[in-house]
Amino acid sequence: MSSTALNTSATGLSALTTQLEVIANNLANVDTDAFKASRANFADLLYMQKQQPGVENVAGQYNPTGISVGLGTRVSGIQANFQQGSPRTTGMPFDLCIQGDGFFQIETNDDIGGGIAYTRLGTFIPNNEGQLVLANGQGLPLIPDIVIPQDAIGVTVTLDGVVTATFQTGQQTQLGTLVLARFVNPSGLLPVGNNLYIETQASGDPILNEPLEDGTGSVLQGALESSNVDPVTQLVQLIQTQRAFEMNSQVIQAANSNWQTINSLWRY
Repeated sequence: MSSTALNTSATGLSALTTQLEVIANNLANVDTDAFKASRANFADLLYMQKQQPGVENVAGQYNPTGISVGLGTRVSGIQANFQQGSPRTTGMPFDLCIQGDGFFQIETNDDIGGGIAYTRLGTFIPNNEGQLVLANGQGLPLIPDIVIPQDAIGVTVTLDGVVTATFQTGQQTQLGTLVLARFVNPSGLLPVGNNLYIETQASGDPILNEPLEDGTGSVLQGALESSNVDPVTQLVQLIQTQRAFEMNSQVIQAANSNWQTINSLWRY
């Protein structure tokens, strides 16, 4: 029936609209440091079973196929791609880039992830008390707490996360060691904006390790992780989505035309 085709095409338009929104968000964040691209996953809906496969016919034989008519599609999930972004050298001493698996731990409000969020963004800066915080306007502090002495003339961060301050006298003091969090399923993390994620039941509990320990990535000082959005891939997907949207629109027009023809049969 034409009404079935109308409703089926409508589900396609709805799902493709969501995919278009995902692509738009990816392209909008093509220059956002440590941003991870997402994709929309689709699944088909229920089927009208007009004839079951394997049914015995009048000749005593079994039908090799059935007659099943699908009722459309839906977005089954939006999955983040946590593939490594390219490191971008900045020369800033408190810019940190994770190379490999892991997230920085960030202290947040208690109503956001129980007070702890996770990020790949390493734009840190000392606040007025010397505490390393994210330079994102909110000044959220790094966990574990790293405090830079006011009289330090230089700070170094090794690949294994050891933070050391150098003073005018040439003395060096170790300020602490970074701790990174890994997740069995990082795609299960919940994005809350500002490049922050919080854990969920889907992501699993965080696995805490120092850098380069038990498969955890290293930390590169003076660099940031670039967005992993590939503009060319996103533009190709944009074209495909637009064409698919147009085809579903044409199906709606065809179904509407058929319906008009059926409704006008009473005149003859």
